[in-house]
Amino acid sequence: IADAPPPPRITHRHIEIFRAVMLAGGVSGAARLLYTSQPTVSRELARLETLLGYSLFERVQGRLRATARALSLWDEVQRSWQGLDHVIDHAMALSQPSQTQISVLSMPALSHALLPGALARLQKGRHGPLAVSVATQDGPLLQEWMSAQRFDLGLTEQADAPPGTRAVALPAQDEVAVLPAKHPLAKKPKLKPADFAGESFISLARDDPYRQQIDAHFAKAKVQRQMLLETHSAIAVCAMVQHGLGVAIVNPLTARACAGDQLVVRPLTFSIPFQVHALLPLHRPAVTGVDWLLDALQMAQQAMGHAPRTA
Repeated sequence: IADAPPPPRITHRHIEIFRAVMLAGGVSGAARLLYTSQPTVSRELARLETLLGYSLFERVQGRLRATARALSLWDEVQRSWQGLDHVIDHAMALSQPSQTQISVLSMPALSHALLPGALARLQKGRHGPLAVSVATQDGPLLQEWMSAQRFDLGLTEQADAPPGTRAVALPAQDEVAVLPAKHPLAKKPKLKPADFAGESFISLARDDPYRQQIDAHFAKAKVQRQMLLETHSAIAVCAMVQHGLGVAIVNPLTARACAGDQLVVRPLTFSIPFQVHALLPLHRPAVTGVDWLLDALQMAQQAMGHAPRTA
């Protein structure tokens, strides 16, 4: 035996017609609101009353007058329609770049030195202000979180893209020397390895790849430094230099961000390229503005590379 067809149900169209009749005060006005014919509205309204099992309107001197049940239903329809209006407004707002949020995961040093300048460029763009959320994390967890597709863009010094991401290289720059402003070496326009002989030298941590390159250059030049202080953070290195604890070699972004009355930046006669990579998730839904932020990062990096030498 075939299953019995389901009983007829009230549809959204029926409620839409009821709402139009209540707003317009009659069938003719409802037809105009809905861009349909008067007979169609009358037919669907009668169908709604049949499905409900009671009348919604009384016909008084050729006009429709809502019953008590219709007025009670109208209150509920108005509340529901307001909610639908909010849904529609939100759906339309999502087409505006300012209503989306870009989530960025950055190494701490890059969130301090590179990202603010890029965000300043981004917010002044022709597309208008964008909402951006910035979180910071160091290497291993940064790679893990980007693999998990948790952020729209990552900023790292590591060249290898973790699984599920692709890496975009930003313009490379050379590492630079940072010195206390009154240090004798600050008088030199460029520094060679021999200039650091015997100097108190603040290093990055032993496992840092840039530390290893720096040490290799001094080993090749047979230059001995006083190695008393080391840290994982380039920002911490610069803070120690500002307090006169020694000289150092760090990435140019952090160096220029920290430069001022207590710290000066000098180029080196030897090259240690510093490369920043933007990580983009391959399986996360695309968010409006990520490409704009990437462009801003590249322009900010290029601008810092052409920045004048800090005295």
